[in-house]
Amino acid sequence: MKLTIHRGTHEIGGSCVEVRSGLDDARIVIDLGMPLVQADRSPFEWRRYEQMPVEDLLAERVLPPVSGLYAHEEPTVRAVLISHAHQDHYGLLRFVHPEIPVYCSAGTRALIEVSNIFLNTAADLRQIEVLSMWKAVTIGAFRVTPYLVDHSAPDAVAFVVETGGTKLFYSGDFRGHGRKKILFERMLEHPVQDVDCLLLEGTMLGRPEGDYQTEEDVEDAVKGVIESTDSYTFVFASSQNLDRLVSVYRAAIRCDAMFVIDLYTAFVLDRLKGISSNIPQANWRNVRVLYTSYHANKLAAVDRKHLFRFKGSKIGLPELRSHTGRAVFFYRDNSYFRRMLRHLGSLESARAIYSMWPGYLERSDLEDVLRSHGMGLTIIHTSGHAVESDLKGLVSALDPGCVVPMHTFHPDRFRSMFKNVVTLDDGEMLSLPVSTSGTRE
Repeated sequence: MKLTIHRGTHEIGGSCVEVRSGLDDARIVIDLGMPLVQADRSPFEWRRYEQMPVEDLLAERVLPPVSGLYAHEEPTVRAVLISHAHQDHYGLLRFVHPEIPVYCSAGTRALIEVSNIFLNTAADLRQIEVLSMWKAVTIGAFRVTPYLVDHSAPDAVAFVVETGGTKLFYSGDFRGHGRKKILFERMLEHPVQDVDCLLLEGTMLGRPEGDYQTEEDVEDAVKGVIESTDSYTFVFASSQNLDRLVSVYRAAIRCDAMFVIDLYTAFVLDRLKGISSNIPQANWRNVRVLYTSYHANKLAAVDRKHLFRFKGSKIGLPELRSHTGRAVFFYRDNSYFRRMLRHLGSLESARAIYSMWPGYLERSDLEDVLRSHGMGLTIIHTSGHAVESDLKGLVSALDPGCVVPMHTFHPDRFRSMFKNVVTLDDGEMLSLPVSTSGTRE
């Protein structure tokens, strides 16, 4: 087996790994993500590139240089595996040749479909193959087994890839402190055996772990803020962060507060209900759905019947303004939210919570907007990624032949944590299994 990390050896985001079989030279690709940063670590701006032809995107190194992967050439890649539905792992899927099958979980497929409707991600899912957890599939000379992991993206997986007697474990993004932490605990108790190489994410290296260690900690802290007012509480978080939505919903219910979501969030929850009966729905206790023309038009373009799906929970701004008692808004900072603030009446007692990676705040004037309405902003967040103790626990359990860092800005830190680290540069090929001297091609 030979592997090449085309992007991710020294950065977070834009993950892409090419795996080549030593048996028949067949190739698969694991993840095909949109970059998050430029070479100088400034934010990546897709709008600068979205009109470019494929050849220019390859020349600009936006698209990883994988021959036989893209729609403008003869398809020679056997398959693309997508670990989860975050754009830095699947955001370039739109360029894959339509004859190449794409493998992912049911929840990942659902979220990609939703993003195609609302976020214009344009991923081609004509050749989608839905994976069953812990059940191996054969793709030519490859045997691929998905393992459900705890992550902020629902139905995220790690992959075990086997070919020619060599076994690769691709961690994807994971953590051990979310609402599905039992999955991580089980992995430690019953680890995959005989792993030759562990491709391991290191997102949190170099970042503070924060004040809240678990989703339960987040829930309790959000509850405390809701209880501090009889008015509105605005919580800024991603609608696709299912664990966070559950944490905020549970906090609202504990305070008997109305839980207000937008039409996009209601549709996300509806599409994910097939993966778990514990996912809140629009018809659950205290849930109300606030329609906007933008979201309504997006759904109507697909099927107007979707507009009536949440009719029983629909609420308007006049009803919200006249509501007496607590109301919790689960929202993103967007133009509609800012207009909405002007129609909700007095905000003197309102509270605001930021429940995303704090780095995003540096690119926003949200704090100034809230301050103009008399509100401060409290950060209550826990990461969707593994902390150092989780990384050490996984390496100890798997005992791999080598550890290869990726999805990190600090690959060299792995050397102080583990004994068998092989660091790569983007585009560098590694032959597996690795000799004791760490030989690379």
